[in-house]
Amino acid sequence: MDLDQFAALRTPEGSAALDAATRVAGGDPLTAAAALRSAGLPAGLAAAALTQAELRRRAVGKFGPAAAGMFLTRAGLEQATRGVVAARRAERLRAAGVHALADLGCGLGADALAAARAGLRVYGVEADPVTAAMAAANAEAAGLAERFTVECGDATAFDVRRVDGVFCDPARRKAGTGRRIFDPNAYSPPWDFVVGLAERVPHTVVKVAPGIDHALIPAGAEAEWVSVDGDLVEAAMWCGRLAETPRRATLLRGREGPSLDASGRGRVPCHQLTGAGDAEAAVGPARRFLYDPDPAVVRAHLVAELADILGATLADPSIAYLYADSPTPTPFARCLEVTDVLPFSLKRLRALLRERRVGRVEILKRGSALEPEKLRRDLRLAGDEGASLVLTRVAGAPTVLVCRPLG
Repeated sequence: MDLDQFAALRTPEGSAALDAATRVAGGDPLTAAAALRSAGLPAGLAAAALTQAELRRRAVGKFGPAAAGMFLTRAGLEQATRGVVAARRAERLRAAGVHALADLGCGLGADALAAARAGLRVYGVEADPVTAAMAAANAEAAGLAERFTVECGDATAFDVRRVDGVFCDPARRKAGTGRRIFDPNAYSPPWDFVVGLAERVPHTVVKVAPGIDHALIPAGAEAEWVSVDGDLVEAAMWCGRLAETPRRATLLRGREGPSLDASGRGRVPCHQLTGAGDAEAAVGPARRFLYDPDPAVVRAHLVAELADILGATLADPSIAYLYADSPTPTPFARCLEVTDVLPFSLKRLRALLRERRVGRVEILKRGSALEPEKLRRDLRLAGDEGASLVLTRVAGAPTVLVCRPLG
């Protein structure tokens, strides 16, 4: 989409086209396009409206009902922060005393809108003209145009002396192709500029990919990994006065969404685990209860801290499954009761499941090269009972644990 096409969507005719596209989106795209053309819409406007309608349908999972009024690009939606994560980040920035925030590389404005809703004055900078125009339109649609303004330009040229906080989400996809960029030096803005922000602004937050190498985390920064409903969605570095602990795992419930306080600002219920990130959990035998830690806990290197809370140990020093003699309720891990511990043998496992009339299984794995779906076929299951199979290693040996989940 170019600026002229976007401008056309902002006209009364464009609004009508968006309404019509919303009614037919979600089915066969050729049929939808034909329906709009038969209604007299120009082909270009119909295509642009259908693209927006489809992107808005996909965006509901990230933004909830607000997605219905947003303007989106495919690349922008892919990198945009989920609403529940952005609301929680904005809440933390406000609590830290940030009043004016620069969002350098603001994209479609997901984080900036959340910060503006929290009461911050936000200055967005976006290099792509169409994306910048969409971010401004999204601020207007949300009724936040006075708190969130956007300029199209180079994020590295913004005068950060105008603000007391900076948020930066460097582009991690190659422009034009959408391919992921794994080298931080190829980000936009570049990595050296991003990490240098902490030396210039007292409150700096940088959003990074969840798979970031811990060696890239600047000294003194807090590294946080965030999961939503058990899915690892992002990592962030909190720098300067915002750094509170070396490592943090934050678990959010996206289906619940942010609650509102008396002022109408979002408050996001969350569970947090913190620590140094360099401790090692004790190793022992597989025991009656197995804990599968949330991926944010694993990526934050906080498995040892969780083991201390649960009174648990590892059965293999390189596998992030924890074992204990009794179950302890925790939001940081799923708990299963182990009924059998077997050296892996397809024949023996098949016989055990047949004896117990197991006809359906979920298969979890860590440290195993086995393909779950191939194993499922090879087991030739039959019966009306269910079980959980955990493919892993115990003391270095390939092992399968037969389990049942706890509530």
